[in-house]
Parts: sequence; C-alpha cells; structure tokens
Amino acid sequence: MPWQNLLKRCDRVPASADLAEGFANLLQQLGSVTPFELAVAGGRLMATPGLAFLVGYQAALRMLWPSAPLSLGAMCATEQRSLRVADMQTRLGDLRLSGRKDFVTAGNAADWLLVAARSEQPGEAPRLSLAVVYPGEPGVSLEHLPSIPLMPDISHCRLVLENAQCELLAGDGWDAYVKPFRTLEDIYVLSAVTAWLYGIGQDSAWPQSLQLRLLALLAGCAEVSRQAPNNPAGHVLLGGLFAQFDGLKVEIGLALADGPPHWAAMWQRDQAVMDLAAVARGKRLAKALA
Repeated sequence: MPWQNLLKRCDRVPASADLAEGFANLLQQLGSVTPFELAVAGGRLMATPGLAFLVGYQAALRMLWPSAPLSLGAMCATEQRSLRVADMQTRLGDLRLSGRKDFVTAGNAADWLLVAARSEQPGEAPRLSLAVVYPGEPGVSLEHLPSIPLMPDISHCRLVLENAQCELLAGDGWDAYVKPFRTLEDIYVLSAVTAWLYGIGQDSAWPQSLQLRLLALLAGCAEVSRQAPNNPAGHVLLGGLFAQFDGLKVEIGLALADGPPHWAAMWQRDQAVMDLAAVARGKRLAKALA
C-alpha cells in the first residue's frame, strides 16, 4: 500500500447516480491497484459512506476471484435471508442455472454476477458450486428493489434465473467462495469505511490523535488482508480491528458533530452497515479463539 497517497489531501470523486459509471471513473483515476489499495485509496475518495462500502465490497470480490473483469460485480448467495446451503433452491445442471436470489447488492448496476447454486446429484448431501452469469443474457433478469434507509445511494435487486447459461468457477462453492467471502467483505469494507472517515478527518481538521489512530487501524487492516480468510489467527486479528473501530465510535461522533453537518448526517444514517454482520463475525471469532 503506497501510504503516501493516502496521506495527501485529495478531492473526492463526485457521486454518480450510475454506480457502474462511478466505479469505472474511480478505477480510471486509481490505475492499476491491488484489492487492498482499491479499498483504502478508493474508499478515501468516495463521496458517501455507502459508496465507500461499495468499493470495499468490490475489493473483496476481487480477492475472491482474482480474474474478475475490471467492472462492477456482485455476489448472489442469499435466499430468503439465509446462507445455509440446505436452504438454497437455485440449481445448477449442465451449465444452466435456475432459481432466484432475493437481495443482491448493486446487482442492477453490475456487469457480472457470481451465483451460488446447489449442484449435488439426487441422494447426495447438499453441495454448492459458484457460477458466473451476465445481465442481459437469455434467462437472466433483475428486478429492482425499493431503496432502504441504510445507504440509500446503493441499489439492490432480485435476481431471477430461468435455465440461464453460465460459466463455472473451479472449487467447492461453499468452502472456496461463499464462506471466505464473508470474511473478505468484513476486512475490505472495514478498510474502505475507515479510509473514508480518515479523509473526512483530514478535510475537517479532526484532532491529530484521532486521525493517527484511524491510520493505525488501516495499518492493522493491511496485515489482516494478508491472512488467508480461513485462518483462525486472522479471525482473531480481525476481531481486534473491529474492537478498535468500536472504541473510536464515540470520538468519531463528537468530531463529526463539530464539523460540516452533512458529513455527520451521512454517518448517522449509514454507520449501522458496520454492524450488519456482527453476529456471524462474533461466531467466527469465538470459534477461532476456541
């Protein structure tokens, strides 16, 4: 990570109603970057916490699938608010997908979609595969969902697949993709949102001690990003980073209250995104500590 780029004051990328266009503009500005650099340098440049989240989400996807296209993508796994393999109904057979995913982040702006689907034979235990489909192809349809109060600038959709042709990624869909993605998403979203807050602190002249502690948190994120997502020690370190982040919340809130009100309003609206996966993260931490 070229930290000197983060330490410089820089203008944010203007928010765009077209998420795909905004992400393309960011990539053009950043040039060739690693996923961690994308999360941190990109998150710093975003106009809202929601857009910083989206950049972290994209960085996690690129760690999961290093060959991902240089465009906006989305993970499609959850069905009826569940990630349990046995609960999934989307099916893969002969490189064709049928089923639905009910809540896909930025899916209607994505250029490619990673889809978790059941692929076991009759009588076998449930098994997942991960496939790639492309919006606009036959049998692939996206239904826009109403915006939600949290991060209203990030769209969500429902994915419906009807015998859609797909490309299959190598490896077990659960162990190689869906399970590690939740850890990768935690790491890279934390990195991106912390970088966004650091940028606000730079622009708003927050106390130097707070800015330095945000930088230290990002340095910790850099180390955890080098750990394999199935490494128990990495989960313990990640738990430490979230404990650090939680310990800064009150001071961040006070600093925002002393600055431009629009930043405080954005953070008040969107900060709960950092708690969405807290239960699952806590279970992983407890298991790693054990």
